[in-house]
Amino acid sequence: MTSLSLYQNRTMKRRIFLQNTGLLAAGVMASKVSFAAAEPEFPVVRVAAAKRHFQSKAVESAIAEFQKNVKNKELGWLFENCFPNTLDTTVTHTEVGGRPDTYVITGDIDAMWLRDSTAQVTPYLPLVKGDKELQALIAGVINHQVKCIRKDPYANAFYGDPNKVGEWKTDMTDMKPGVHERKWEIDSLCYPIRLSHHYWKLTGDVSPFDTSWRDAIAIIIKTFKEQQRKDGPGPYSFRRETTTATDTVPVSGFGYPVKPVGLICSVFRPSDDATIYNFLIPSNFFAVVSLRQAAEILEAVNKDKALADECRALAAEVETALQKHAVVSHPQFGKVYAFEVNGFGSFNIMDDANVPSLLALSYLGAVKPNDPIYANTRKLILSSENPFYFQGTAAKGIGSPHTGMHKIWPIAVVMQGLTSSNEEEIKSCLQILQKCHAGTGFMHESFNMDKPEDFTRSWFAWANTIFGEFLWKIYKEKPHLLA
Repeated sequence: MTSLSLYQNRTMKRRIFLQNTGLLAAGVMASKVSFAAAEPEFPVVRVAAAKRHFQSKAVESAIAEFQKNVKNKELGWLFENCFPNTLDTTVTHTEVGGRPDTYVITGDIDAMWLRDSTAQVTPYLPLVKGDKELQALIAGVINHQVKCIRKDPYANAFYGDPNKVGEWKTDMTDMKPGVHERKWEIDSLCYPIRLSHHYWKLTGDVSPFDTSWRDAIAIIIKTFKEQQRKDGPGPYSFRRETTTATDTVPVSGFGYPVKPVGLICSVFRPSDDATIYNFLIPSNFFAVVSLRQAAEILEAVNKDKALADECRALAAEVETALQKHAVVSHPQFGKVYAFEVNGFGSFNIMDDANVPSLLALSYLGAVKPNDPIYANTRKLILSSENPFYFQGTAAKGIGSPHTGMHKIWPIAVVMQGLTSSNEEEIKSCLQILQKCHAGTGFMHESFNMDKPEDFTRSWFAWANTIFGEFLWKIYKEKPHLLA
């Protein structure tokens, strides 16, 4: 992990101050704290302008607009800190061979996840009109992701240095130079397509979609088909010497057996935790959406109808398999989507905090918000029937095996708000997030349901940026909720 930056040190000092005064334990918010004259009500915690990795005039304009029109000063402070956090601290934007190239770390880990890097920059896409530099930065992310996929489609995270040897010395898998971690997750290949499609639709720019991009899509299709496991377990396996069960894979690194029914195996979840049953339902839904998005670009831009048809055929096959195997009956909530299945009839009822998740299916465009099975599923996973839904004295929300019991993820609370049309629910999610940043001015990976100051990862850019996305969406669509 990298050292904490100067601005984070300031946030940590402020948190210690609050803890020492007992104010956090009493639930008193920063907006109500009386500081010494030398410290402003909401102290500067954003990295200084001269030290920011990238500055966007469109993002700065959005921050200024939000703070001018939103009366809640704490929310304005949080928006200024969180929304630009990816640009401020995690991007390295250059040109390689005359094309934009952007490397994006997650924050406190110097590696680029295909998932996180997409999620970190997607909220900026609506702002690229009139900001060509921001558009070029996002095009650079697409170009860099293509290189990663072509290096190893089974890897989830990569280094900026293509020759760097990975730090996981005990991993038993086919590691390559430049690969940080090689955990096979379906969503790792879906997210770059999602970014490509959103970028294309919003900008009309086709420059990222060259033969290298087309070849990356062909590799994705090949990988998905291998992991349908119709002809055996395929080329990928993974084992790690560890005492953490979720960091390694049973049965010689292939996972427990599945029946080849057309679904795609995901040996790991988006949390980077091993699956129990390899047919991870949210990720298969995501694959259906992504394959159809890829087909649209392939046909319109690359003029490759054959590969586009192959994408659509695979999407239809997975969708049919989902209809047959993803829906189970719950004694309280009726027909719901399982989290994982194995094709033999076994299934897992839960949801995880990362995206894709069952909660996020409507956000990803995989189901309609009023789909009755999704509605039932949403009620289930936002209740005690989900073993990783936690309700404490400070907050309630979905957590993850990745961070253990009683830890709620801000990403999951944001996703609950983003997928809701109920103003009371949206307001509740907003209040939880405003209350549980522990005085730091930033979101975190997770926090204790009773003690928000007990959190993991003080520098986690995805959580910050998606919280900014949530605030901006409310500001544009339901500004009265920000009062």
